[in-house]
Amino acid sequence: MHLLQIAAGIVAPPLCAACGRSCRADAVLCTRCSRGLAAARPIAAGGPQGLDRVWSSAPHDGVARALVASLKFRRLLTVAEVMAERMHWLVPGHLLGGAVVAIPPARARRRRRGFDPAGELAAALAARLEVEVVPCLARSGSGHQLGQRRTERIRHPPRIESIAPAPRSVLLIDDVLTTGATLTSCAATLRAAGAKRIVALTFTRRL
Repeated sequence: MHLLQIAAGIVAPPLCAACGRSCRADAVLCTRCSRGLAAARPIAAGGPQGLDRVWSSAPHDGVARALVASLKFRRLLTVAEVMAERMHWLVPGHLLGGAVVAIPPARARRRRRGFDPAGELAAALAARLEVEVVPCLARSGSGHQLGQRRTERIRHPPRIESIAPAPRSVLLIDDVLTTGATLTSCAATLRAAGAKRIVALTFTRRL
């Protein structure tokens, strides 16, 4: 390890991205949170309309929920690597295949954050799968669903448009599955643009 990194670790010890406790210099999570995340069970229950399969690596709770928050609201981009590693390790092989497509962000939110959480997760997962990320979707309008009631999310799904032909087989990636309204809108647009098989993979799912 570089001397400057050692000195930085002495002055400001690395902190766990989930709980804020100190952890190893080369780790994103402390031992306790790593064990908590490992104990979370994937969810492969029924999913939103328009999708062939839906799979999530963990319930939206505990350490998994904290990681999503750290990525989206604290801009800890290294968290996307941890999330992608878990998904890659656990996702059943029969669900894989095809190109990765990220859920598109609202343009205003993308500008405000300076990055796209779903895009970061999609890129990290695609690198592990050795497939390409295909930017073929965009979200039209300035609205977003964060903070809306469940019924409002379902009643007013985001408007998704196609900006390029869709791959025939798609792995649709998002950080959290809530109502599924966004995934359904994306699936409809992808099928209209040529997709034949669409599997959605998310890091967490709200139960």
